Amino acid sequence: MPNKRKPRSSRFDISGTPAVARPSALDRRIPMRWVNTLIGIFLLPVAFIWTQTFFTVFSQLPHAGKGAFWLTEEFWFFSLGAVLWVIVFYSSPRPLLIYVFGHEFTHALWVWMMGGRVSDFSVSRDGGYIVTDKHNVWIALAPYFFPLYSMLVIVIYGIAGMFCDVTPYHRLLYALIGATWAFHTTFTIWMIPKGQTDLTYHGTFYSLTVIYLMNLLVLTVFLMVALPRVTPRHFARAFRNNTVEFSAWVCSEVRQVRDFL
Repeated sequence: MPNKRKPRSSRFDISGTPAVARPSALDRRIPMRWVNTLIGIFLLPVAFIWTQTFFTVFSQLPHAGKGAFWLTEEFWFFSLGAVLWVIVFYSSPRPLLIYVFGHEFTHALWVWMMGGRVSDFSVSRDGGYIVTDKHNVWIALAPYFFPLYSMLVIVIYGIAGMFCDVTPYHRLLYALIGATWAFHTTFTIWMIPKGQTDLTYHGTFYSLTVIYLMNLLVLTVFLMVALPRVTPRHFARAFRNNTVEFSAWVCSEVRQVRDFL
């Protein structure tokens, strides 16, 4: 999160923790960040295949007789909201306090979801932190893939729908989701190069790979909701087919290298 004076740092107060056991010889020889980096490398093909599947599925499937999804009002109002926010982001003072609050609250929300406790919560334009008794990779990286304000818009729309007819406002819903998702994305991209301890704690390469995949997952879910014809089963089938094609390509390249050698 933004910090004009020094890189942002979240404090994790691990209170009431039992004595740490003596590390094994393997633990002493292999730093966990090396292991995470290796995991990140193996996740790269998954990221490639998922990206390919995402674009092919949503670009080729007709939407209820209206043509490709890119031609529907859902996509255009989502895009309109996103574009308007990008213009605001680069042409006016950035709402740092709103971002920092959302960033730290997302940390806290994921701590609570995982059974932890938050004993201190601090937010300012210069940065923020939480003090908690629980920490893991999901808590550390949650603000970079969990679009808090987009989720808030959806929750408010859902609650309003329980008391009145909100159908006439569905275009506004798509525009607000687009704007808040762009808010999340622009601030995430803007903050990543600023030496975030959230990323370095588990290894920057591994963290960035996880962030990319999780953002792609969230965006996939958003578009599945907007395009009901794309079911999880349909997406999984396309993902499987792309995985088979990718595996065949890798095997072909390996055989060519082997023959060359």
